[in-house]
Amino acid sequence: MKKNKYLLIICFLFFLNNAASQCNGRYINEIFSNVAVSTTNYSDIFFDSEHEMDVYTPVGDIVQNRPLVLYFHGGSFTAGDKSTIDCVDFCEYFSKRGYVTASVNYRLSNILTFFLSTNAQIDAVLKSLADARAAIRFFKESYINGNPYGIDTSAIFIGGYSAGGVIAIHHAYIDNEQELPQNILSRLSSIGGTLEGDAGNFGFSSKINGVINFAGGIHDLSWINSNEEPIVSVHGDLDLVVNYNCSPALNNPALLNLCGSNEIHIKANNQCLNNQLLELNFTNHEWAQFGTVNPKFVQGLEFSRDFVYNLLPCNQSLSIDNNFTDLFVISYDENMQELKINNSSSFNGEPAFIYDISGNYVQKITLSKNSNSKNIKLNKLASGMYIISIGSKGAKFIKY
Repeated sequence: MKKNKYLLIICFLFFLNNAASQCNGRYINEIFSNVAVSTTNYSDIFFDSEHEMDVYTPVGDIVQNRPLVLYFHGGSFTAGDKSTIDCVDFCEYFSKRGYVTASVNYRLSNILTFFLSTNAQIDAVLKSLADARAAIRFFKESYINGNPYGIDTSAIFIGGYSAGGVIAIHHAYIDNEQELPQNILSRLSSIGGTLEGDAGNFGFSSKINGVINFAGGIHDLSWINSNEEPIVSVHGDLDLVVNYNCSPALNNPALLNLCGSNEIHIKANNQCLNNQLLELNFTNHEWAQFGTVNPKFVQGLEFSRDFVYNLLPCNQSLSIDNNFTDLFVISYDENMQELKINNSSSFNGEPAFIYDISGNYVQKITLSKNSNSKNIKLNKLASGMYIISIGSKGAKFIKY
């Protein structure tokens, strides 16, 4: 990856609050032994098995503002079901930690048509996105009608494996029709003419708060911008079904191109988008198919659990403020091992603090009074994204 010697990386501004985490032991450790599963139709237009989902809730839980994760199965948009092993194991894993989870079916394409027609491939993805949006709106509507599932609508996450990961990613990062090229834009008629689709529950938002991507990819990296939803990805570096980098799906030139988790991670870093990637070394695409029987699937669950935990409303240590105009500028030395801060005015002797992207304190730096610049060595920091805060101003930077 090419790194700019001087990287202006003021993407978001932050101020810190002193509120301690108040998740009360939930969402990390298993605190429930059993889950209840109920099957429901999530569309008020289509009443078939392709528009069913299994909703998992922890048995004996009395909390009524729980985060929600919707999980979508794999199968190359031509096969698969909400009851596959990875779906069940994923939903049970999170539900036993206090989440509400849903394993969601969606419309599938005829396998012969799909592999022979680019339009059929586009239509299949668009229909799955329409169904995903309807499923999210179903929960938003249920919330104002008594909240029978006991969810927190400010903590809704979408995830999936393989094709399910593709659904989750595209739902998050295709924001409006203007982003779409003509060959995709012309196919919106297959789902009613708009990105909100044709699967119903209209009048409610389909906005989500984060993405869990297991071996998924995105068709166009330019759809990922700095103001998008955070994403955590788990991907095998030898994957040829959804390439770890970029190639046609299934390594088949007849299929649409997908850029996998490594390229998504690079683009997200360059955009200062909150993200993490777990690279599964010497691993192909099938690591998730057998659920928790495979230790790598368990590793993926734990990695995504920790990422999502830091996004939950009960665990927020950072707040976003986009109103500051008096910014300080960050640049790197040519070896990317030293960070230089240039302020528009002299420091007042206040300290600077470095936090990791989850808001955990890492380092304190003393700023000399009457100076407007400071060099900070990065050699002791692990690779990743960090936040540096000076008073009420802050910025993200990346240690490579």
